Amino acid sequence: MSPTLRSAAGSDVGLRRSMNQDSAATTPRLLVVADGMGGHAHGEVASSVAVAALLDLDAQLRGTDLSGVDLPAALGGGIADAAARLTQLSEQNPELQGTGTTVVAFLVHGTRIGVAHIGDSRAYLLRAGELVRLTRDHTLVQSLIDEGRISPEEAASHPRRSWLIRTLQESTPAEPDLFPIDGLVGDRYLICSDGVTAVLDDAAIRDALSTVAEPADAVAQLITRANEGGGPDNITCIVADLVDQAPEPGEVQVVVGAAERSEF
Repeated sequence: MSPTLRSAAGSDVGLRRSMNQDSAATTPRLLVVADGMGGHAHGEVASSVAVAALLDLDAQLRGTDLSGVDLPAALGGGIADAAARLTQLSEQNPELQGTGTTVVAFLVHGTRIGVAHIGDSRAYLLRAGELVRLTRDHTLVQSLIDEGRISPEEAASHPRRSWLIRTLQESTPAEPDLFPIDGLVGDRYLICSDGVTAVLDDAAIRDALSTVAEPADAVAQLITRANEGGGPDNITCIVADLVDQAPEPGEVQVVVGAAERSEF
């Protein structure tokens, strides 16, 4: 029996936003979270388009033997498609110029996992009680940390801590990080927007992921804790467990956030 994912997704507007610009989706092969750029026009459009493009990729792969597929490269193609769709939309509607979004996506085949990441949404792995961040933020402050110019503690209160230096944006070539990871049965994965990580540190995230058995309960707890911490932004997360059991019958697709009500 090939390992499979048991996942749950949730999205909440938070306490200080009037609109949810986050989107997320899950299928038996795909996990994706996109955080529309709140400071730019129509971030909800960008996140919805990104999720729609990756769901179309998933549909193309349905029924395909993924054993020989380069999973990160396939995700890279999906993100390039999303960028092209955003560019086309902005050409048709000038109000959408400047539209952008972050993206974190997993494409999964057994224990083989391809990861695509652009922006400051994050992916984490909880394995044997240890929490590991799988992605590196594409932000100014992360660059300053990498260069040794500021400490992680200074980054937490830096006035430009949300300044993104790489995103999925119209009229701009997409440059996601693409890489594989090897999963193990028993792994728990978290993909989330910065509405989670701006409020909860690694210790709080680890506690939320390790204290409940069901992915849906972990999602609910993360959203509740982020709101209890002030809920300054939209809050979106996917929790997925890699398990050695038969997959759910049929093709189960879950879409939450802006993409749930989008026409794209």
